[in-house]
Amino acid sequence: MPSLDHTIVHSTDRFASAQFLADLLDAPAPKAYGPFAAVKMDNGVTLDYAEHVASGQEFVPTHYAFLVTEAEFDAILARIEARQLPYWAEPLHRGAQQINTRDGGRGLYVDDPDGHYMEFLTRTYSEEMLAGL
Repeated sequence: MPSLDHTIVHSTDRFASAQFLADLLDAPAPKAYGPFAAVKMDNGVTLDYAEHVASGQEFVPTHYAFLVTEAEFDAILARIEARQLPYWAEPLHRGAQQINTRDGGRGLYVDDPDGHYMEFLTRTYSEEMLAGL
């Protein structure tokens, strides 16, 4: 079965945005790769941050979800709280400074410097929950 290799994340400052994510994940610093600042995930997928340079056009914030362990979630939440970043239990900024407990796991959303919705969750969504969407 095919698997995702990389995706491009539009940004206003590729290294600042890539470093924001790397810091939250406690991942290695982003690496320059051509016009990108690349953040490599443990599963081999790379998020390639690129500065959006289209003349006069803005990019639409996108949602990125990261499946993490319980220990990683605790560490990410601690880093978010240490930086006094706003976070939410639900999409669209609902449940300020709260986490969700869907499917017996935990999750939260935080905006990156460019407004992308970064979600961290400890359990992938179940078939029953997805059927209700």
